[in-house]
Amino acid sequence: MTEAHAETRAARREARAARGESPLAGKFALFAECLLTGVWIALASLPLVTYPAAFAAGSRHLGRQLAHERGGLREFTADFRSALRGGWLVGLAGWAALTVVLVDVRVVRAGLPGGALVGAVGVLALIAAVVAGLRAAASWRPGDSWWSLLAEAGRRTVLDPAGSFLIVGGLAVVVCSAWFSAPLALPVLGAVAAAAVAVEERYRRR
Repeated sequence: MTEAHAETRAARREARAARGESPLAGKFALFAECLLTGVWIALASLPLVTYPAAFAAGSRHLGRQLAHERGGLREFTADFRSALRGGWLVGLAGWAALTVVLVDVRVVRAGLPGGALVGAVGVLALIAAVVAGLRAAASWRPGDSWWSLLAEAGRRTVLDPAGSFLIVGGLAVVVCSAWFSAPLALPVLGAVAAAAVAVEERYRRR
């Protein structure tokens, strides 16, 4: 397995050399693609319940870029439409989970007995659910069942804590960017999708 991945990386280096592309230029191009993908994800998430499909389409687009395959807005749109089948229900469930956590936070502020513990558990559960959702979106392929993906991603979230923490770090960057300047959070969403793709690829190579 390791030898196969080494051969793949070598083939990619040879392909870049054949095109006259330096490694540094390739990295900057990928970074720019992440930022552009973040804008696409943000726009596709405007209907609020479509964010799982948006991240799935963004992850697929970045996966194609990493594999040096052709793909642009047309392919992103096609993936988004495909992922939207069933994906909007996942988005709706996500908003329901957020509502429950907000209720827990109000319980904490009201000073009810045990409220602090309930609130902390609710927040941690929400973070875990977000990570699992991103991992599911990163592994989505046309025709996949969202609920099966979420179940498998939930297991990976627990079994691969290092990867999960990397995704949490990406989410923290989005929050900090939004705190500094709200428009900056939009392109950074692409970096979160890229982090999820990288974490899932890392897990598959284990």
